[in-house]
Amino acid sequence: MIPSAFQFPLLREHAPPLHRQLYLRIREAILAGQLPPGARLPATRVLAADLGVSRGTVDQAYGQLLAEGFLLSRAAAGTVIHPELASRLGSPPVRHDSAPGPRQIRTGAPEADLPPPFQLGLPALDAFPRKLWARLAGRRARALPLSGLNYPDAAGYPPLREAIVRHLALFRGIQCSADQVFITSGFQGALALAMRTLLRPGDPVWMEDPGYFRASGALRLGGATLVPAPVDRNGLRVDEAMRRAPHARMAYCTPSHHAPLGVALSLPRRLELLGWAEKQQAWIVEDDYDGEFRYHGPPLPALRSLDRAGRVLYVGSFSKTLFPGLRLGYLVAPASEAPRFAQACDLLSPAPSIQDQATTADFLSQGHFARHIKRMRALYAQRRAALAAALQAECGDRLRLDGQPVGLQVTVWLPDGEDDRAVAARLQAKGLAGQPLSAFCLEGGHPPALLLGFANVPAERAPALARRFREALDAR
Repeated sequence: MIPSAFQFPLLREHAPPLHRQLYLRIREAILAGQLPPGARLPATRVLAADLGVSRGTVDQAYGQLLAEGFLLSRAAAGTVIHPELASRLGSPPVRHDSAPGPRQIRTGAPEADLPPPFQLGLPALDAFPRKLWARLAGRRARALPLSGLNYPDAAGYPPLREAIVRHLALFRGIQCSADQVFITSGFQGALALAMRTLLRPGDPVWMEDPGYFRASGALRLGGATLVPAPVDRNGLRVDEAMRRAPHARMAYCTPSHHAPLGVALSLPRRLELLGWAEKQQAWIVEDDYDGEFRYHGPPLPALRSLDRAGRVLYVGSFSKTLFPGLRLGYLVAPASEAPRFAQACDLLSPAPSIQDQATTADFLSQGHFARHIKRMRALYAQRRAALAAALQAECGDRLRLDGQPVGLQVTVWLPDGEDDRAVAARLQAKGLAGQPLSAFCLEGGHPPALLLGFANVPAERAPALARRFREALDAR
């Protein structure tokens, strides 16, 4: 007999896929306490037979829950609700959808047209559909109405805000309205808007350590008092951050894919962070800079999808998903704070070019964006694997590469005693990019490592670039 939490009908017509319905039902039962931490789940064969679905359907649902940290596999002992969720659950979840799968594409562009190999923060510029984009932009320019010459909405082009709402609901698990979305000049514009609206000079802010140096620099420039929050294999250490500054006003984090270590914030830590923010009436800035690019399974849902107290400010941009020259980002404010952000936009941060916003809105609403992301996932998985194999072939056990199948960069751990800043300088001398891990650290203490962007490294060029990397490593 299966638990009562699984005794529900699956809709067959005009409904989400069966594995999706099953995944959502189990997730809801866990968050509502109907399935307590440590409880054992039915075997996939047993549950499939009871529900009248294929075993693969149950495997898909269980696999997504395992990836998100709701379940724990104990080999012969079966699959259980993750024990570490004890005492952190209680209210029902927010629904969300997963992203589509990959397919292969062909790309190519001369090296002279591209930034240096291994540069961080870049998508595959050579694979961007420029002709399609130019056609959409030209159509918008030719159809520009007289009203388009007037001052635009300071919060952003309404159709783009609505398109972002639909995208976030489908692919990032975020439910919001268009009046909560504010269009900005990239990530920096979104962070600046959050700082101007919610922070006062001297306010303590938790900052991941190591963490994104542009975020820490902007917060410091804005007058915040940075509180280094250590990061381990489960993400930001909420307990240590609370010990250092329990009454901090804000926390900055990259929960889906930590910058720069690449780990995901575990579900217990997510719930702990949300609990702290709710209790202290603090704010969380969630920087979801490349959460769409996960190569094994669908992307993890955003932290914002678990927030029911209205404490998370979700920040995204099109720099990684489209191209950084667009300079378009956005901030999703809690509903309670939307009027304050609207006023701040009107006075301080009017949205960027209406022409670029309108073209981006067309790109999203016509389905090009979802197809582009799907193609890029396949391409980036190929390029990541090719670079990792080439570096291992050239350097052997001198290097250790991270195993995180997500994002647009790979972490290369150097031999003990190496100076990662010196190695980065030698790479630059050979025409290669790459950032030292020490540049991301506030307090130091991490082993030497380099962050290499692989999105602009075609698979066929990986061996030659790996040889240049090894030569730079040898050139002491």
